[in-house]
Amino acid sequence: MNLIALSLKGLRRDLRASDVRALFVALALAVAATTMIGFFLDRLDRGLTRQAGQLLGGDLVLEQGQPFDDGLRQELRQAGLTLSDQVDLVSMVSQADAFQPAGLKVVDDHYPLYGQVRVDRGNGVEELGQGPPPGNAWIAPRLAQLLDVTIGDEVQVGALSLTITGLIDREPDQQGGFAGLTPRIMLNLQNLEATGLVRPGSRIEYELLAAGPPAAIDSLSNRLDALRQAGVEIRDVRVDRPSLGRSLERAQKYLSLAGLAAVLLAGVAVAMATRRYVDRHLDTAALLRCFGASQRQLGQLFAWQLAWLGLVAAAIGALLGLAGQAVLLALLTRFLPLELPPPGGMPWLMGVLTALAVLVGFAGPTLLRLKRVSALKVLRRELDPIPASGWLVVAFASLVFGALLWLYSGDPVLSIGILVGGLIALVVLWGVGQLMLHLLLGVLARLPQQGQKARAWQLGGRQLARRRTASLGQLLAFSVTFAAMAIIALVRGDLLTTWQAQLPADTPNYFAINIQPQERAGVESLIEGAADSSSGLYPMVRGRLTAIDGKPPQQQVPEAHQTDGALRRDLNLTWRAVLPEGNRITEGEWFDADAAPSSDGPAPISIEQELAGRLGLSLGDELTFTIGSDSVTGRITSLRHLDWESFQPNFFIIFPPGALDGFGHSYITSFHLPDASNDMLGEMVRQYPGVSVLNVEALLEQVRGILVQVTRAIEFVLGFVLLAGISVLYAALTASRPARAHEGALLRVFGAGNRALSRMQWAEFALLGFASGLMGAALAEASALGIYGWLGLAPRVHWLMWGVMPVLGAAAVGGIGFMLSRGARRQAPMDSLRLLGET
Repeated sequence: MNLIALSLKGLRRDLRASDVRALFVALALAVAATTMIGFFLDRLDRGLTRQAGQLLGGDLVLEQGQPFDDGLRQELRQAGLTLSDQVDLVSMVSQADAFQPAGLKVVDDHYPLYGQVRVDRGNGVEELGQGPPPGNAWIAPRLAQLLDVTIGDEVQVGALSLTITGLIDREPDQQGGFAGLTPRIMLNLQNLEATGLVRPGSRIEYELLAAGPPAAIDSLSNRLDALRQAGVEIRDVRVDRPSLGRSLERAQKYLSLAGLAAVLLAGVAVAMATRRYVDRHLDTAALLRCFGASQRQLGQLFAWQLAWLGLVAAAIGALLGLAGQAVLLALLTRFLPLELPPPGGMPWLMGVLTALAVLVGFAGPTLLRLKRVSALKVLRRELDPIPASGWLVVAFASLVFGALLWLYSGDPVLSIGILVGGLIALVVLWGVGQLMLHLLLGVLARLPQQGQKARAWQLGGRQLARRRTASLGQLLAFSVTFAAMAIIALVRGDLLTTWQAQLPADTPNYFAINIQPQERAGVESLIEGAADSSSGLYPMVRGRLTAIDGKPPQQQVPEAHQTDGALRRDLNLTWRAVLPEGNRITEGEWFDADAAPSSDGPAPISIEQELAGRLGLSLGDELTFTIGSDSVTGRITSLRHLDWESFQPNFFIIFPPGALDGFGHSYITSFHLPDASNDMLGEMVRQYPGVSVLNVEALLEQVRGILVQVTRAIEFVLGFVLLAGISVLYAALTASRPARAHEGALLRVFGAGNRALSRMQWAEFALLGFASGLMGAALAEASALGIYGWLGLAPRVHWLMWGVMPVLGAAAVGGIGFMLSRGARRQAPMDSLRLLGET
């Protein structure tokens, strides 16, 4: 208890010291960054996933060809989920003598689980939280145009007559796949039986949509696995929407990376502030040894003191993190049309754990000097304790940071790779730093001796040379700081560039399918005359995979993927002479355009690499597809990476030209129409009524909206990383302030004026910053290669960074160092000389 009371008393006194304030600020920033990102990721991920779930209709979507039993419904409700039934089928809809195939979307009274249905019921478009009532139907404008009907007219659906009471402007769960591309009509589930369309052998898809907290869905994992094994298709946003899921995954990885960068920078600041803290307390520790304190008691005393500091910093940092995420979400309110779940308790715990880990890892080894101080230091001022090895400090801090990296990323391989790579980079930086200091000082020595500015630069260089070891340590710390800040800024920029490239202004907003061969030329002519851009027309043949190397697919694929959707449905096959845009060969070779297909053996085929991985396929495997009553066999000659985010027609399987000529086919295309009211769509409907056109503009708007939200979050987190970087500069310059003040006092005693001293200190800090910026640019460029691969971005050289970072480093370190040294320059020489012995 005496030690605890003494530690609190010492902490109150130490709070007046600049190094303790630097240590406190660094810890608080580390906790604030991690808790803010923890709260943010937890709430935003659940919120965005739920918003993205609008594209599917719920957090979980179960689909099969028969109605779901009441037992399953009861299980889902008991788990805390809200359910909505939906039935999808295709049927003819008629009005008088006009007939048109339409996609029937049959919904219950709980629809929609998320979002609003935008419907024009005669008084303009309005947002509604339910579907049509019994006896009513809402139809797509295109279907109304095809049937020449309007609000108030009746249409015949099977054996039932329904009154049109609304025109659908937008559905919150508008499907982006090709199952729902026919013109849409929405009716109530209570009317389904009266239509007489549900008969044995009817092609109907029954969907059970569920909404609820992630914990509720997680509790059903075993039940959902059993349903998958039974052939039920279960979809979520990451599987069903590759473009959206990958963007969210990249954003999560970036935010985690930014949080770890803030922790690393705060750790460096803690390590540098701790050195000054230990130097100030050496005399105190020696006096306590004189009064009988043991090494163990000394260690406990200072450990308690820093523990109190760490707990207070953790509490304040956690509050800052909570406030930060609240401010961020307040700024994004108009971009978040959904209620986010409240913050959980785990980020608080993680923040406190981070503070203690940073304190132990980056400050612990240095504190050993206080434990080992000798009582003789009171009498012999030159006697210092055995210093903690610099490499011991680095090794211990690296292990702690590696553990934090593993904790936050959940990837042990990545953690070990970054840790080992970081240690190697540190050794290389140490050698490069020595060489750079040597070259820098050599260049300064050759400058002309004339002029006050030239002498100031030379004096600044000599100050660095006089404290070569300390200068090298600061050079490494600043280099790591600038590199971390540069990496976060560069990745942020390249992420945004990738997303903007993913959804450029001319991204296709319409798909057209069911284009017959005789209609191809006419449709192509209409599109070319009105669209900004188009993908061209792709032939499409529907075929089911029925054999792999002559055996049933279920016997050949890995057990975990025997219920894969690719084995249970028809796949879209196409042929192509050249590699489609957005495709990249990852293994094997593309078809020889000049080679004629062989009628004797299997045709060469190209398969998408992720599908090949799931099904355990490789080059040389033979796949047999059943198309109607016939079949065709192909041998895999190449694997392709697809750009699923391009909103272009994409195919899992591509044959060479001529291999599928004997099978009936239609064409598909995508195009960007700048004006939705363009007459081209109406002309296409009139000339080619069998062609189905899907407007995906609503889907594009939702994806763009989510990317805007994530972009704003990234910019906010970048600010925390910048603050953590500034804390490193502050801690480093604070730790060296007494030594610099002492040297400045000596120079003033020998006649140096305040102006000359200012120029010299500015030159010293600017030189240090310039060298740090140059080394930081090199470290950032090397680190970006691995990080970009982890995030799935294409690596590139950032030439602008090499020119900007040294200049910014000189300005930042020079400016901050100059301001922190201002008070010491104004002190009397005697006061400055006393700083070396301050306690």
